[in-house]
Amino acid sequence: MRVLAIDHGTVRMGIAVSDELGMIALPLDYIPAEPPADCLKRLQQLVAEKSVARIIVGMPRNMNGTYGPAAEKVRAFIAKLEKAVTVPIRTWDERLTSSQANRVMIESGVRRERRKEHVDSMAAAILLQSFLDSQST
Repeated sequence: MRVLAIDHGTVRMGIAVSDELGMIALPLDYIPAEPPADCLKRLQQLVAEKSVARIIVGMPRNMNGTYGPAAEKVRAFIAKLEKAVTVPIRTWDERLTSSQANRVMIESGVRRERRKEHVDSMAAAILLQSFLDSQST
């Protein structure tokens, strides 16, 4: 079962997809968040191209576990996404995924300007791997 993960952002959405066995998360690229219709259309294409069976959307939470304004934006995005695709959509805690993605890229020697381009898709991959790991236990 292939799973697609979305790291929601107001400028761009990081995208990752699992392998066919649902064991390994692979970062793809990012999708511009604007205009929303184009973003949703690209997500529909990815679902079809990659034979996605489920979508995971990162849900931002405060460190104390509460939800803030960013979570409301994600909920509004999910409401639109549910109308655009037919596969199940689930949220997953995305706390610290962007900082983990930056740390991984720094340790890998990725230059600052390249990190900015790839942090969203790497965060989506970390989010997805967390979800996939939870399914195997």
